[in-house]
Amino acid sequence: MLKKLTVTIIYIFLLAFNANAGSDGELALKKDQPQEIKDCFEKLNRATFAFNQGLDKALIKPIAKGYRNLPDPIQKGTKNAVTNLSTLITIPNNILQGDVKTAIINTGRLVVNTTVGLLGTVDVANKMGFPKYEKEDYGQTLGKWGVGPGCYLVLPVLGPSTVRDTAGSFANAFGDPWYNASVHGNNEFLSEKVFLTSKALSGLDFRSDNLDSLDNLEKNSIDFYASLRSLYLQDRENKIKNNQRGTVEVIYKDEEDWEEIDNK
Repeated sequence: MLKKLTVTIIYIFLLAFNANAGSDGELALKKDQPQEIKDCFEKLNRATFAFNQGLDKALIKPIAKGYRNLPDPIQKGTKNAVTNLSTLITIPNNILQGDVKTAIINTGRLVVNTTVGLLGTVDVANKMGFPKYEKEDYGQTLGKWGVGPGCYLVLPVLGPSTVRDTAGSFANAFGDPWYNASVHGNNEFLSEKVFLTSKALSGLDFRSDNLDSLDNLEKNSIDFYASLRSLYLQDRENKIKNNQRGTVEVIYKDEEDWEEIDNK
């Protein structure tokens, strides 16, 4: 039981780290604010935020920098593989949101990339003209069902969240077939070590993609905590509403793309 709980906690940490600020390597802020979400625990949230920043600077960021120096084919193959695994969460959420057509498309994407695409390391589905892949999770599904976000939370290690998304993170863990097969299975190919490695690579790939973006945001923000809070809440609202990227006013990937952000 203790072993299962430990694996679950590690998985949720890695899953949330990968998803907190978006999953496509782009960070975005816009002037139109989402619905007001109360920061009920701001003092505690800021203390937790400071702890997370210290952990990131001491451990996660240095590792991400090293990962970024790996050959491009390795990084691209890793990104494709972890994205392919994420469809195991997306497909049931497509169904729960009533989007059966997209669930069928994503099932086809998973089959093609897992087989012809060498366990997802090559995005064959994209080359075949499949529609652009959009991740879905249980937090988004709860939002689609009308469940309000609740108060804003900053979780230790996990980072930005809300009451609703925190509940969704647990559902993401226990509802993940990859997780269940790894923890409850008894074979070398779907072992817990392989599962945790895949999730660690997922978080590492995200952090590597956003090294410059987060550095720029921190450097140019009057209040980095408030900027990340705004970024997270807007990103989640956009994902729940399936907003198009064109509605976002400020998008940046590196220093030359940076535009000054109005911090309110």
